[in-house]
Amino acid sequence: MVTVVGLGFVGLTTALGLAEYGHTVYGVETDLDRLATIQSGRLPFLEPGLGDALERHLGGNFIPTAELREAVERSEIIFYCVGTPCGPDGQADLTVLFHAMERTLDVIADDTFRVLVVKSTVPPTTTEKRIVPFAAARGKNLGVANNPEFLREGRCWEDFIHADRIVLGVGDSLTEERLRALYKPSGVPIYAVSRNTAEFIKYLSNTVLACLISYANEMSLAADAIGDVDVAGAFRILHKDRRWQNGSIRDYFYPGCGYGGYCLPKDTSAFYAAARCAGFDSRILQEVIRTNEGMPEQTAARIIRAAGSSPEACIGILGLSFNPNSDDVRDTPSAKIIQALNEAGYCNILGYDPVAMAAFERQYDLAYRCAAGLEEVLEKADVLAITTAWREFAGLKTRTSKPIVDCRYMLA
Repeated sequence: MVTVVGLGFVGLTTALGLAEYGHTVYGVETDLDRLATIQSGRLPFLEPGLGDALERHLGGNFIPTAELREAVERSEIIFYCVGTPCGPDGQADLTVLFHAMERTLDVIADDTFRVLVVKSTVPPTTTEKRIVPFAAARGKNLGVANNPEFLREGRCWEDFIHADRIVLGVGDSLTEERLRALYKPSGVPIYAVSRNTAEFIKYLSNTVLACLISYANEMSLAADAIGDVDVAGAFRILHKDRRWQNGSIRDYFYPGCGYGGYCLPKDTSAFYAAARCAGFDSRILQEVIRTNEGMPEQTAARIIRAAGSSPEACIGILGLSFNPNSDDVRDTPSAKIIQALNEAGYCNILGYDPVAMAAFERQYDLAYRCAAGLEEVLEKADVLAITTAWREFAGLKTRTSKPIVDCRYMLA
């Protein structure tokens, strides 16, 4: 029996993935609207493959509930998949995580050995120096582990079921034994490391992606300054290097509008803050963050150059989610680009996204309007800007002669 606390992208994928392995999984969610959606057999967000898994396991191996006590009492392993957002000082805000753990410890009333697993992303030393003492002070029979996730929104189910590695941050053999048994049906290589190492691997994974994206963006700006550089062609030829072959890492080493979404912005800031607290000032990460923060303004400047000096020009923004194959608009570069255009006096903006327009309208109060479809943007916009690399936009040059600012460098 397993409990997963928090049914967002990571939590719901984890719960259904473990159910797919044959385990009975309680999914605990405090957002009653989200819980009702899941209990009805629907996803609260777009995620390919996850809906079919929900249909297979709802009412069987997967039990979504708001009742933490019953779930914990029946479980041997409890996963925490709650948010760790970026706080005002850049540090990871662990308030929700500790609240969830405190609620769990309050309902444990027996001596059964249970493993508490932190799947939420937390900076190195968090589990060892803060969570382990916090749990130990309650006098329960517990093992504490860190099990970072390596899921990409839009590919969460694929990444869980066909994972390339499972990392277990453990401090005792019994905890390691329980978690190895849990993941054994996956057939995926399992790496047991210290809790600090597991946390570090997660940040290493995310911050290298943040570095690659910002470096590629900076090189594209340098190419613009030099002039007569085929940026897209240059990067495509760079990828011909055999060291870039047979790996999707090259998808990140490519210029765009800056990184967005939930993980990269907060995790890069949190790791930079954690390193400073440890006495080391990571200048590269500092510059990565600075470069990313400047990309929306730089991108807006490219769009304005194409639109001309008249603020009345209609600008079509193609793509509102931060990533294709996702309806997630958290910290999306498109919102920052529109804001920069608004601040420059350009408010005649027509936005379009295949799936994320409703979510974007709910989250952002900006001077723009959503189009009824791509055809409306092609008809009414004076200039088009591709801000999310949806496949739908790949053939845009064959459909219009209007100026296109390819902010994702995806057009042939």
